Formats: sequence, structure tokens, C-alpha cells
Amino acid sequence: MKELSFLLAGAILAFTGCKGPGTTGTGPGTHADWSRNATIYEVNIRQYTPQGTFKAFEQELPRLQKMGVDILWLMPINPLGVKNRKGTLGSYYSVSDYLAVNPEYGTKQDFVDVVKKAHELGMKVIVDWVANHTSWDNNLITKHPEWYRKDSTGKIVPPVADWTDVAGLDYSQPGLREYMTDALLYWIREADIDGYRCDVAGMLPVDFWHQAIPEIRKIKPVFMLAEDETPKMHDTGFFDATYSWQLFHAMNNVAQGKKPATVIDSLYAADLKKFPKDAYRMCFTSNHDENSWNGTEFERMGEGARTFAVLSFTMPGIPLIYSGQESAMNKRLRFFDKDTIPWGNYPLESFYEKLNDLKAKDKLLDAGDAGGEFIKVPTSNDQAVYAFLRKTPEHRMFVVLNLSAQPQTVILKGTGFPGNYEETFTGTKHNFNTGEKITLNAWAYQVYTN
Repeated sequence: MKELSFLLAGAILAFTGCKGPGTTGTGPGTHADWSRNATIYEVNIRQYTPQGTFKAFEQELPRLQKMGVDILWLMPINPLGVKNRKGTLGSYYSVSDYLAVNPEYGTKQDFVDVVKKAHELGMKVIVDWVANHTSWDNNLITKHPEWYRKDSTGKIVPPVADWTDVAGLDYSQPGLREYMTDALLYWIREADIDGYRCDVAGMLPVDFWHQAIPEIRKIKPVFMLAEDETPKMHDTGFFDATYSWQLFHAMNNVAQGKKPATVIDSLYAADLKKFPKDAYRMCFTSNHDENSWNGTEFERMGEGARTFAVLSFTMPGIPLIYSGQESAMNKRLRFFDKDTIPWGNYPLESFYEKLNDLKAKDKLLDAGDAGGEFIKVPTSNDQAVYAFLRKTPEHRMFVVLNLSAQPQTVILKGTGFPGNYEETFTGTKHNFNTGEKITLNAWAYQVYTN
């Protein structure tokens, strides 16, 4: 068990990383200081309000600030193609003009106003960027057909056969690289955004990102999130964060009883070998793709949805909340059509507010090597109960999760966790001891600090 604890303690460096206090995020190998203890919130403008506009969403910003959101990730803001469109409104990711905003959402000034208001409230804004493909009626097709992927007959083709509404771009073309870099710079200069979430980033040559990202960081310290899960995206520290897809799928499998909780340990150990120590890994229980195509967190995780949300916030990494999760939205939003989020009375807003507050205020949870050490706490039934310690020389956080649908009574083992704590959600105080027997309800989550 000592070997496992040592391995897992080191694995924190695979899931998180930062160069330390005072970094500016202006060059490779650094992260913007404000990203260290941040939570990302994905905004689906189309479905967020009945109006589906920037102006309507702007009214929600004070609520999101109160909930503790740090980084707003806006799904693509650009106009969408009509040719070969899927559904009535088309895919969010079928861009017809990189230098304009979707008129369905409002004007460019409306977008600038949202960014400005978010900044006034202390939040950052990153924009979803679709560099891999365009709509079929993007004017680049007629102006620069040489920039597109073609089959053996010279016909422009989609990047994936099923993606019939988009045309693939060819990054062997220097002109395309220059154009796309300039387009990325455009929104930094025009709207003062704080970075990008890069759609299917791994489908582009990684050397394009190595070329473009330093240019962006000459302007300001930006946050760059790659939709990818390969270590190469962190080469020389150009991307701040990548998706922790394997952890996400593992959580689904544990929730459905297909895998034991110990599968999480295996992921830590594997990532320690693969990822550089300065890599942020984004942890999540839902996003726009999963919600629409594979089901809500309640479909996939059942009563354990909140428990896995707690895990995603307290383990090493940077957590994500998707639009509507604070309202316990148990609905698959249509991807190509208008389908407004049923907000109700925000039943999980206080739950996420507590998690965001914990993430923001407790340096133990920093997404970087300044975060607390991660130590697995063994129990008498690690197949069902997942317990761990986050610690610094100053204080500790002790997390105990029942990742099963049955009540569990277990004995706590190990030596690092004993002491007096207060539980985050209930305020209950408890003095833990080695060898103590505890009983947990199905899907119970407990986060203790001292």
C-alpha cells in the first residue's frame, strides 16, 4: 500500500500542474495565475434562454458569479452554415465566418458587452474555436479551395464521413495557418477574450498550435483548453488543459457497476507515466456532446451524479460544469435545433456553489503543483469506497465517497488522515482515527477539512 500511496501522490503531477506563484502565462510552459483555482462553466447560448441571445445570457452573469464560476466557456459564437445543414439551426460547429458572430445570438457589440460585463464581475471568457473544418458555404471554399482536404478525385471532403455538414481543412497549407492564427488574434484584440477551447484540437497538426499559441500569448496571458487527451497537446506547455476522457468513462462504468472504484487508481498511475507534470486535466460529469448524444449525468450515473461531481472537484484537475447542471437538468438537449434548458428553481445551485467556493478558497485544490499532495486512504472495501487525502503543511482535506448503490460499512486504514475535521456540506465535526469503522449511505459524499 505504501507503493500505491507513493504512486498516487506522484500522479497528482500528471493530472495538474503549474510553474508556481507569480507566473504570467505569457509563454510556453506557464499558466495564467487566475486559472490555478478556477472552475470552468460551459455556456450553450442557443439553449440557455428562450431568446437564445448574448443579451439574454448577460442577465445571468450575476447569478453565475454568485455561484462561484471563474471561467465562462462560450460554445461557438460564429455564424453557422446553411448548405448541407443538419436540423433546423445546424451544428454549433459548422462555421461560415470566423470573423463574425452568429446573428441569431445578436451583434458583435452584444458579444463584446458580455465579455466586458463578465470581466467586471471577475470572470474570464474563453471561446470555442473550430479550426479543423468549416461549413460548406464559408467563403474560404471559393476564395481558397486549396486550403481544403480533398479525395483522390480532387473533391473537397468532410474530415469524418458522418460529418456531412462540414468541409475539412488542410493544414499543410501555409496560407491557412497564417489566416487561422490571425483569426484567433482577432477576437483577443476585438473582444478582449481570455483564451480558447479548441474543438477536436488533436485532429490538427500539433505544430500548428505550437505556432499559433505563442502569438496569442504575446497579447495577454490566455487559457487554452484542447478537446483532446494526448500528452503531445501539452508539449512545451502550449495548451493549459486537456480532457480527462478516460476518467469520465471510468466514472460512468463505476456508477453503472461495471468497474470497481479502484479503476481510478489505475488511471492515476497510467497518467503519471504519460503526461508532463504541468498538465491540467479537465474533469467533468457532463458537457454538450455527452448530454446530447450519450445522456445526461443522471441517465449515466443515476443517484451517484452528485457524488461523482464531488470527485471531479476534489481530485487533481480543473472541473467543468455544463449549462443546466445546477438545475439538475435531466434532459438531452437537441443538438441541431432550438431546445431551451428547463431551469426550474436551480435545485443544485447551492451544491455547486459550495464546490466552487471550496475550489476557489482552498489552495489544496489548485490545478497546479502548488495544490495539496494527493494520498489514497485505504479502506476495508476499496472496491466500493474511495477515500483520499489532499494535504499541505498547513492543513488537510479528507474526502470519503461511497461509489456504489448500496450502503457500506468500512474500516479506515492508513496513518495520514487521523485528526479533527469539519464536513463541508453539513458542518458536522468529527475526529477520525486509524481503524475507525464508518457507515456510509448509498452514494454518500463527505468532504472534511481541518
